[in-house]
Amino acid sequence: MQFPAVDKDQRRILHRLRKSGPLSRSLLSAALEISGTALTRLSRDLLALGLIEEMPDIGIQRRGRPAIPLRLAARGGYAVGATAHKGLIEIALVDFTGTTIATHHEVTEPVNPKAFAKKVRRITHMLVDHHGLLGQRMLGIGIAVPGPALSLGGDRWAVVDVLPDWRDVSLHDIFAAELAWPLWIENDANAAAIAEYYLGGLIRDFSSMVILLLGFGIGAGVIVDGRLVRGQFGAAGEIGALFPGDRPRPSPLDLLAMLRAGGCDISSVTEIDFAAVDQAPIIEIWLDRAARQLEIVCNSAFAWFDPGAIMLAGTLPRPILEGLANRLHRADLVTMFGHRRPPVQVSSLGSSPITLGASLLPIHALSAEI
Repeated sequence: MQFPAVDKDQRRILHRLRKSGPLSRSLLSAALEISGTALTRLSRDLLALGLIEEMPDIGIQRRGRPAIPLRLAARGGYAVGATAHKGLIEIALVDFTGTTIATHHEVTEPVNPKAFAKKVRRITHMLVDHHGLLGQRMLGIGIAVPGPALSLGGDRWAVVDVLPDWRDVSLHDIFAAELAWPLWIENDANAAAIAEYYLGGLIRDFSSMVILLLGFGIGAGVIVDGRLVRGQFGAAGEIGALFPGDRPRPSPLDLLAMLRAGGCDISSVTEIDFAAVDQAPIIEIWLDRAARQLEIVCNSAFAWFDPGAIMLAGTLPRPILEGLANRLHRADLVTMFGHRRPPVQVSSLGSSPITLGASLLPIHALSAEI
């Protein structure tokens, strides 16, 4: 089945249902300022495409013909997201509502792009078959990469050094040769921002938000008016440039280096533990310094984008992310409006927003407003 073709107004309907949940035609018409006749025609086309469905309203008995709410159809299409970390491949399969059907985590030696694509194809076919989705509409596959784009077309990326043979090669051509579906490639922080926007519930309350991703290093994803901000050359949100790698940075690898220098016998970020007696004092020192560094980032975000939320996410344990958030709440941050508190939050999606966000890239491409 081909990727569905929808027009601007049909996208607006999909976006509104994704934001608000089920709505009657009359409420949709009013919310979108579209005439009832036009709404009926547009929704009829979306029903025929299988992207939305009618949901009987069984909550309240009414006289006459009851309103039948419309909602997104889970079976409207399926999408896959994949990302590679040092020693790990992650894959997620979702339906059109964004609900996760399956995830796969595979420990592996660092692989080159072609070997990665082969693994993704094999695992994806296995998941699709296992969940009885053969013959269903597959919207596409999104792949998140750790690093900024090196080309306007987004086919070449400055991928981190721990992934061999990924940097400055045509990833799009390599992946497209192995994967038969429509393909999206995105920076990991941008993918995480998409996940927080849709799955973290930010879409319901905010039109603009910033995610600070503390993953391999540090990066940011920015959404303004429901649109992902990429910039002129695709490098928007590369806040790591503010903190050169040869100096202390507010990143997980920097914290790991501090802990090692302080005599803690740990080898990876996964071993960082705020409850460990030997680690806690060092983590507190790092938190104080990292929060001061992130004040610059937050104030810049407030001044440029006026986000409804700034979300902290990444591989660090939640107590450490909460330590950063608490310090930023106490900081003298720009707020612009009276007694409004700085909207710094900690992600509820754990360490998985990158892969989930990658899986939502095809869905975002179909239903985001333009």
